[in-house]
Amino acid sequence: MTQRVELATVMDRFAVDGLVTEYAVAVDDGDWEGYRELFSPDGRADYRSAGGIEGDAGEVAGWLSQSLELFSMRQHLIVNRRVRFGLLEHDTGDTARIQADYINPMRFAGPEDDSTSPDFVCGGRYAFGLLRTQDGWRLREVVVQEKWRRTSQTRQEPATT
Repeated sequence: MTQRVELATVMDRFAVDGLVTEYAVAVDDGDWEGYRELFSPDGRADYRSAGGIEGDAGEVAGWLSQSLELFSMRQHLIVNRRVRFGLLEHDTGDTARIQADYINPMRFAGPEDDSTSPDFVCGGRYAFGLLRTQDGWRLREVVVQEKWRRTSQTRQEPATT
């Protein structure tokens, strides 16, 4: 590899890592317009393993907006990111795959009390498919594979559409 190629690869790693971070922040902050903008025009997400839906970014953002109203606090921690790039020779059309583990502590909305600790925690693995577009790297696919969950309350069902 030449130094130019190595530098470009490092810059792409920073960019795709930043995109995954923006994804987590958009979900945690309830920024559904920002969430939609992270996806390519044909982007889709699949939350079925966590009791959710599969659909295009707009559909899923609507479902998430309703479902996550159950929680007054959310925090996605996305770690152990494994990045694999497809062909890296173009300004557009390049691809990347990221596999990353997550832990997601949340707090049910409800009567105010002094506790700030989470009462719902889940974890699993994300599979992200990314595409380089004219606007930079975008999510083409997000698949959630929930592996476990723990709750201190009776489980509340997420909203359905």
